[in-house]
Amino acid sequence: MINQPTVKLGIVGVSRDCFPITLTKARLAALMEAVGKAGLPEVYDCPVVIENDVDTMKALDWAKENGINAVCMFLGNFGPEGPTTMFCQKFDGPSMVLAAKEEGKANLANDRGDALCGVLNFSYSVGLRRLKVYIPEYPNVTPEEAVKELADFRDIARVVIGVKNLKVIGFGPRPWDFLACNAPIQPMYDLGIEVQENSELDLKKAFDETACKTAEIEAVAKDMEAELGASRNTYPEIIKKMAQLEVTLMDWYENQKGASKYAVFANKCWPAWQPIFEFEPCYVNSRLTGRGIPVACEVDLYGALSEFMAECATEKPATLLDINNSVPADVIPAGANLAGADLKDLYMGFHCGNTCSQCMKDCKIKYQLIQARLMSPEITKGTLEGQIMPSATTMFRIQSNSDAKLVSYIAEGHFLDIDPCSFGGIGIAAIPGFARFYRHVLVGKRFPHHGAYAFKKSGKVLFEALKMLGVDDINTPLPAGQLYPGENPFAI
Repeated sequence: MINQPTVKLGIVGVSRDCFPITLTKARLAALMEAVGKAGLPEVYDCPVVIENDVDTMKALDWAKENGINAVCMFLGNFGPEGPTTMFCQKFDGPSMVLAAKEEGKANLANDRGDALCGVLNFSYSVGLRRLKVYIPEYPNVTPEEAVKELADFRDIARVVIGVKNLKVIGFGPRPWDFLACNAPIQPMYDLGIEVQENSELDLKKAFDETACKTAEIEAVAKDMEAELGASRNTYPEIIKKMAQLEVTLMDWYENQKGASKYAVFANKCWPAWQPIFEFEPCYVNSRLTGRGIPVACEVDLYGALSEFMAECATEKPATLLDINNSVPADVIPAGANLAGADLKDLYMGFHCGNTCSQCMKDCKIKYQLIQARLMSPEITKGTLEGQIMPSATTMFRIQSNSDAKLVSYIAEGHFLDIDPCSFGGIGIAAIPGFARFYRHVLVGKRFPHHGAYAFKKSGKVLFEALKMLGVDDINTPLPAGQLYPGENPFAI
């Protein structure tokens, strides 16, 4: 996977001056030993233990010189909350806090660290500085428990760093037929994201100019043929056209990121695309998304952002699907395992063919049936269709509502290993409690038809990343008996 941050995590020990600094040093050494045993990569301990704000500046210098882009403040004892949170305020990256548990009764007589108390004062000082700092559910840890929290924080930090260094590139106006994709972009700028909106003519011009890059196009075409194999390469006559588009988009990605470190696309793909380009872009979109550069359909800028965040959270490809249609009872085999969901909680996630091949159970290049009803099937070839791979999944969306306020949802479940009996890139999603969640969150809060899907359960990471990004409206499925806002208690 390319186009994702590498998290270099610094562990900075702190010590209140009326506590022995040796206590923090010994506990930091034990923590780093556990990190080494677990094989957690790119984790470094700061040689400066912060006791005062002069130490804070020295530790900040160390972080900058060593390329540290995320940090854990480690309370080996109570810790000085002022200098500790000053570091978080001045550090250019996401921060978290962990505190050392007491090792045993032998320590309590003289070497008690009082870090439970220290986290309270740290939290208060974080509030004074109006900071977003990740505090785990259980911040007081043994070295072994710390490793799990640090691993989770690396994923959270990857999402946050990625978003704050992202450019979302769009081609084409957001379509009339998909007004749901017409969301205000002000909140993207508030997150630190750059937005570059272009015309479809810009892409067509770049596509035509790329035609001369015959060697690059040939290399990509051969890679496509190798990926598909003979059985899935249904329309070999369009392979070079699709390869030309891939070279065009990758050139744009490399040349137009500008000051941003990462970029994603949201491209118009119908109805004008097919008569002009004479093929579908779906398979190309699937390949870029599979490598870490999401390409959302229908100029869905927030869809591209959602996919990118899902990929950063999991370090795996994601996809963008319509929350599309119900599942008839006769599709489900008798005795099928519904992964904790009821029949009414099942639905089909579908798109024309933008899910990468490694996330498909089976697939081949086809023509787009829906668009072929309006135009010649010959110019709608290029979708990657088949059943989506059975796996755990997290459906996720970050979105601006019409009032330019960020809203979001997260729900975990599974794609079932059941034939959807339909066309497109499609799978049966089982999200426990989805029926009520759909009505009172997706419909009730006016989310659009697209959701991003990670092929892993990553709700915890995405939830905490959203909080660190300042998104307060985070919606998740509620258990039976707990009402959604506005839900009619007499209708249940």
